[in-house]
Amino acid sequence: MEDQKIISGITEQAIWTVIEADLAAEEELLNYDVLIEHNGKQIELYIDIDLGGGFEGGSEVTQLTAPLNITPQFKFAVHDEGFLDSLGKFFGLDSVKTGYPEFDQHVIIKTNHESKARDVFADAAVRDMFLQLTDFDFGIHTHTLKDSDIEQPFLELNINEGITDPATLRQLYHAFYTILVELDN
Repeated sequence: MEDQKIISGITEQAIWTVIEADLAAEEELLNYDVLIEHNGKQIELYIDIDLGGGFEGGSEVTQLTAPLNITPQFKFAVHDEGFLDSLGKFFGLDSVKTGYPEFDQHVIIKTNHESKARDVFADAAVRDMFLQLTDFDFGIHTHTLKDSDIEQPFLELNINEGITDPATLRQLYHAFYTILVELDN
């Protein structure tokens, strides 16, 4: 695995100029790992595409991860609605409703603070991005920091697809960054 690249910028445009150049320079992008420093936030963008071989089917992932400065009491998790979720809804196991029907039909939201979870998805551009995704999970995860006993909440988006299109990645980043800022306020 290559070393992680660091990109710093005050504006999203400055950051994405560098990322787009990186992506354009790769003939066949299989791995990309960058730490984005943007307005005091540190966001890791990680793309890994394993083509597999022989009897292996391969795998793909695109991840965005950032440490949060929130109290660990707020928790939420979001994923796209699958067949088992549809059955669960049929039997009365429901997720939080945001008040945006198309969005609510596409995702399952679990949280311990419904109004704050609704605030997270108040931005139409954020909801639109999540409506485009399939096979993903998104939420707050707590990790124990390396070489310590300190637990740190992280915002994480995991997509089971190796997304290399710069325009799509930028939309993902913008939605992720918008939520990150909302949570840290």
